[in-house]
Amino acid sequence: MTPFVYEPAVYDGTNASLTSAVSSDGWPEIGKRYRIPPRCGVAVRLHEGQFLSVENTHGTQVCDFWAYLAADMGQFLSMSHCRTRLQSVSPKIGDVLVTNLRQPLLEIINDTSPGVHDTVMSCCDWPRYQLLGCTDYHDNCADNLRMALAAIGLSAPLVPDPFNLWMNIPITQDGATSFQSTVSSAGDRFDMRALADCIAVMSACPQDKNPINGEDAMPSELHFSVGT
Repeated sequence: MTPFVYEPAVYDGTNASLTSAVSSDGWPEIGKRYRIPPRCGVAVRLHEGQFLSVENTHGTQVCDFWAYLAADMGQFLSMSHCRTRLQSVSPKIGDVLVTNLRQPLLEIINDTSPGVHDTVMSCCDWPRYQLLGCTDYHDNCADNLRMALAAIGLSAPLVPDPFNLWMNIPITQDGATSFQSTVSSAGDRFDMRALADCIAVMSACPQDKNPINGEDAMPSELHFSVGT
C-alpha cells in the first residue's frame, strides 16, 4: 500500500479561485474595489504601510484570512502566537497580529462590526466535508488558499489556521464552542495596516452545512481594497 504523503500546495478540486486574481503577480490597483466570488479565494500583495480593507458585502459572510511574509513564506500569520501576544482570543482595533516567529505583520486599525471574529477554528477542507457526509467534492477554504496563491504564481508552503473574520464561535465557561451566525451587517469593514511586505489571502468561506454564513447557510461574495 502506497503511504499518503501530504503536499500542502496541492488542491483537491478547483473553482473560480484560479481565475479571480487581482493580477498575474498579485499586485493590486490602489483604491480599486475587488470582488471575492462566493465560495472562492483571492490573494493580494501588500507593501509595508499599505492598508487592506475587507468588506462583508451582505453582512452574513465569514472570511477566512491568512497572511505570509513576502520575504519568507515560512513565516505566516499565526493565531496561536497572536493569542499568546494579545492574551485574548478576540483581536480588536489597535492590536498587532504576529507571525509564527512573533514578528509584527498586521495592525488592526478599524472594525465597523460588533467585533465578533474567531481565532480558534481551523479552516474547512475536503476531509472536513467528507466527515460532514459529502460524497462529491465540496469547495473549501484550504483549497481556496492554495488556488488563490497558485493564481499569482505562488505555492502554499503550508495551510495555517486562519483568522476567521466575522465568524461567530461563542466559547462558554466550560470551554464548549458552537457555530453561530454572524452578527455583522451589510457593508461592515475590517481594516488592517501591513507592518511588513506580505501576501494576504481571503476566502469567502463555502461552509453551507452549519449557520456560520447566515441562517440560510448560503455563502456570498466579499469585497476588498488596498490603500496607502
